[in-house]
This record gives sequence, C-alpha cells and structure tokens, in this order.
Amino acid sequence: MKEDGISTSMHVCDGCCCGRVEKGHNEVPVDKLKQIWKDKSLNNHVKLVISNCLGYCSMHNVTLIKIDNSKKWIGKLSKQEHYDALVEWACDISKKNGKTEIPNTLIPHLFLPSEI
Repeated sequence: MKEDGISTSMHVCDGCCCGRVEKGHNEVPVDKLKQIWKDKSLNNHVKLVISNCLGYCSMHNVTLIKIDNSKKWIGKLSKQEHYDALVEWACDISKKNGKTEIPNTLIPHLFLPSEI
C-alpha cells in the first residue's frame, strides 16, 4: 500500500534506545538526514520517517526500509558511513523507481525480526 502516494519509506528509529549516547549507543544523525532529504528532494520518492521505538532495541540504531510490500530491517548502525549508505540507497531508489540493491556496507546489518 502506498503511503501518501509514495510506495517507499525509510523509518529511522530515534526512540528509547536508538541514538541514546547515554545508553552507550551512537547518535542517530536525525537533523542531518532531514536536511539531506530536503536538499535532494528525496521525500518525493522515499518518505523519511523519524520514528519512535521500532522495537528490536538489542539491535540499537534500527532503520526499517519499506519498498512496496517488502521490508528490510537494518540494525546496529554505528558509523556515519552507515547513514551515508542509507542516503545513497535512497538516492538510487529515487532514480530507479525502487529497484536497487542494498549497499554492501549495510548487508552485514540486515536482520530478520523473527531471529531476534
């Protein structure tokens, strides 16, 4: 189902654990992501959602990618290069109408909720 006419969305957790440096997790660059989405007009193709807790707190710094009916869960994002890869992926999705592979940098961070 399309969300506001957009079939692709990126849900970045900034909830109870994700991005909480006081809990030992790396900061989630929320403001930077919002600015990039604005500067590159990505929201026209990939809706950015800064979310409260998505669950799976043991995977801290979780992002959920929804493309049409598929979901990709990505966790343990701890470096700027991880978020840069998310931006790169969103740019590729916007250019290729949702048909693109996940960047290699993020593959080790994929997880299935059923395995948590």
